[in-house]
Amino acid sequence: MYTLLNGLYKYFVQKDEFCVLILGLDNAGKTTYLEAAKTKFTKNYKGMNPSKITTTVGLNIGKIDIAGIRLNFWDLGGQEELQSLWDKYYAESHALIYIVDSSDRDRIPDSKEAFETLEVEPEEEVDTDEKRPYILQSEVEKAIKDMRNGKATGDDDVPGDVLKLLGEDKMISSNCLNGVPLLVLANKQDIPDCMGVREVKPIFNQSAHLIGRRDCMVMPVSALTGDGIDEGIRWLVDCIKRNSEVRPPRNQDDT
Repeated sequence: MYTLLNGLYKYFVQKDEFCVLILGLDNAGKTTYLEAAKTKFTKNYKGMNPSKITTTVGLNIGKIDIAGIRLNFWDLGGQEELQSLWDKYYAESHALIYIVDSSDRDRIPDSKEAFETLEVEPEEEVDTDEKRPYILQSEVEKAIKDMRNGKATGDDDVPGDVLKLLGEDKMISSNCLNGVPLLVLANKQDIPDCMGVREVKPIFNQSAHLIGRRDCMVMPVSALTGDGIDEGIRWLVDCIKRNSEVRPPRNQDDT
């Protein structure tokens, strides 16, 4: 009887659970953002003092309940030596938040590189017999167009050397992240002379051929003041729910 009642209780009260991956370079404000989100959506949670938050080495975990679902956040360290661990979490993720330090203009190229060129597996060398002395620009342009339109999804549709040139075996285009909603946050908007969305968005739009068909948004945020936290999370929740048939919720027993 207890087992039956316990099962019924879980059926009626448990929430669908979804995993959200938080990535970005070190010092981008990922952990501060996670603490701000938990404070915003968790009753009576005060959050860590931002001055006491240190660089993440490994993984920070947090969760919030919103709109009838539970979001489990995985905040991963952004140091270069830790970025090789990111892909270990792709397959379990239902959404991706990529945080950019908009106040550090010097590291924007590094952030973009981590965003689009992180390897998800070792590159395979093109066979010597298949190597060509040059690749036509028209081939590259056609491949990009086909990827954007969903007509090309891998090396069956695009020549291997063109695919390698475009970085189609990299992070944001990993098969494990197919269709996963992407929220790019221009963080530290509270700092004077930071880059606004109008500056950040065109930089990451250059990676449009890698992003493919998925919900994608670039938003301003200040993890320190909390501005933009609500809007970003609610946008992500709407995308996750809409995408739940393709990316079903995680079984609570696996949490």
